[in-house]
Amino acid sequence: MLTVNDLHVHYGSIHAIKGVSFNVNEGEIVTLIGANGAGKTSILHAVSGLLKPSKGEVLYSNINLNLIKPHKIIQYGLAHVPEGRRVFSQLSVRENLELGAFIVKDSKQRMLDYNKVMQLFPRLKERENQLAGTLSGGEQQMLAMGRALMSSPKMLLLDEPSMGLSPILVKEIFTIVKECNKLGMTILLNEQNAKMALSIADKCYVLETGKVVLHGDAKDLLDNDIVKKAYLGG
Repeated sequence: MLTVNDLHVHYGSIHAIKGVSFNVNEGEIVTLIGANGAGKTSILHAVSGLLKPSKGEVLYSNINLNLIKPHKIIQYGLAHVPEGRRVFSQLSVRENLELGAFIVKDSKQRMLDYNKVMQLFPRLKERENQLAGTLSGGEQQMLAMGRALMSSPKMLLLDEPSMGLSPILVKEIFTIVKECNKLGMTILLNEQNAKMALSIADKCYVLETGKVVLHGDAKDLLDNDIVKKAYLGG
């Protein structure tokens, strides 16, 4: 479904991503783990068109995303939930969600998607008319995910969904990620909480300073001594 080949990203003279390649098959949860500065966010930005790679290609359902304008990519069924949530703080929960459906022309489909989001995130239903900026961090993360789901995506890019959340909320967010996958969504997940990410993922790619240094089945990497020492506190 998604294939990244020999991806390179530069910020001026800084070579941030150095020849990263990976693939995500339809129906999978694939996670990228690594420390701050490893390049996880830059990769997601390159996939969703927010960054133009200096080399390499990003293929999504055999479409070269490098050739698609960033604001058009969502029309192909690829939605990005950014790091830091980026909700519209002065708009209500409902208005944020409605903005997520701007490409959906069918009003019945928009309503179906809206109801589905409210079932996944009952807390948002309770705060439907509340300004997004007054929500807690966990609720804002739910809203950012719900807004992405309003476009009826086939694939979801999630960037650090657990950042800054309490352990209880982290579990809740990851339960919802799994539920989205059960509903048929393919997921590419960037996450610093390696233990949680590996516990739900099918495959994992470990990044260090812009390179993939290890990859394989997520459950196997949970028991890998290098991963345990570097990322799992063991």
